[in-house]
Amino acid sequence: MKIAALIARILLGLVFLVFGLNGFLHFLPMTMPTGVAGQFLGALFVSHYLPFIFFLQILGGVLLLINFFVPLALVLLGPILVNILFFHALMDPGGVLPAIIIALLWIFVVVEHRKYFAGLFVMKAED
Repeated sequence: MKIAALIARILLGLVFLVFGLNGFLHFLPMTMPTGVAGQFLGALFVSHYLPFIFFLQILGGVLLLINFFVPLALVLLGPILVNILFFHALMDPGGVLPAIIIALLWIFVVVEHRKYFAGLFVMKAED
């Protein structure tokens, strides 16, 4: 199980690092989707929101790859992954399968590091 968790963490880190870097360096050709998906991405681009997201992807990917602050990396990448899933599920279904695979990798890594998240699931905090 340790080897599978290591592979999942490295794959997840590579995916977010590569796509985060691609947001700045444009080494992977990507076409702008049409319809609502294109409008949504256009709004993110015009508002200068995307560079912040790409930076967080790079940061989270690097942290996962070097095995440093892995729970922090998972917390940073979780909301980004949720947005990627909803974007593909609701606006651009062509990429939903890779998004689901990445989400499953993320879940696997979170489960392997669940002890670091135990404090988040306390029903009532003591004063």
